[in-house]
Amino acid sequence: MKHLFKPEVFKGILSLLVLLLIVKTIWFVAEVLWLPTKGINEVDKTSAKSLYYRVKLTPNKVAAPTVKPTKIVKKEGSIKEITLLAIYNASDLTVITVLHKGKSKVMGRGDEINGFVLEGAGNNFATFSKNNKTYKVMLVKSKTSANAIKSISPVTSSKPVSSGNGAIGKVIDLGDHKVIDRSLIDHYTKNMDDIYKEVGLTEVKNGKDLKGFRFTFVRKGSPFEKLGLRRDDVIRSINGQEINSYNAAFGMYKNIKNIDNLTLVIQRGKEEMELEYEIN
Repeated sequence: MKHLFKPEVFKGILSLLVLLLIVKTIWFVAEVLWLPTKGINEVDKTSAKSLYYRVKLTPNKVAAPTVKPTKIVKKEGSIKEITLLAIYNASDLTVITVLHKGKSKVMGRGDEINGFVLEGAGNNFATFSKNNKTYKVMLVKSKTSANAIKSISPVTSSKPVSSGNGAIGKVIDLGDHKVIDRSLIDHYTKNMDDIYKEVGLTEVKNGKDLKGFRFTFVRKGSPFEKLGLRRDDVIRSINGQEINSYNAAFGMYKNIKNIDNLTLVIQRGKEEMELEYEIN
């Protein structure tokens, strides 16, 4: 039988395979023990720089600055803001006229202005109280007073005028004179501020001399309108007493509750006229 391969050839091939296996084994051992773990073309990641950058596409939201709320401090009124223009002082009645922020006001004991309460008055001063403290305001000189007071501004009111017992005083026109319900007189003597809800008054002077008071306002439908008084009427005298000073005016105000008949002399335009009243 004829062999396909000669034994010598087969042994040569086997020896070559064994040799290659030995070489491969030696190379593997050498690679594990001595060669670097990284390939020649591998880049060290720890020393490389990133080829990209982080970009924030949304706009930065800056926090709005914190604004502390402004504390509103209410300014306390000062006694220096009150100017004393006139005084009427009696044992049972104290009435003064003051000027505050360009407006005149007639006050009685217990009335308040700018946070100050009127306690009383002397010949040339008035005393006020506030927060358990007492303040004195001196009467201004007549020259200053003449220039200081301008008008007594009316205050409108929707409430009807009534007496203390709730009855509304009436004014009855009898043609030649008018009859006034005494309850109306009593109400106004006890509530002087209500007068200035119905009318406004301002001084009338001849130089420095006071000659009367002009009505700058008479509320429509008020008792004063029913008394026949009109805007721009000037009061000259009451029952023969010339109204040429604050003392004269306050004196009539004080004594009117004891009067049964009243004659009012007024100047209306160029005409001087008398208005007659009966009080009962």
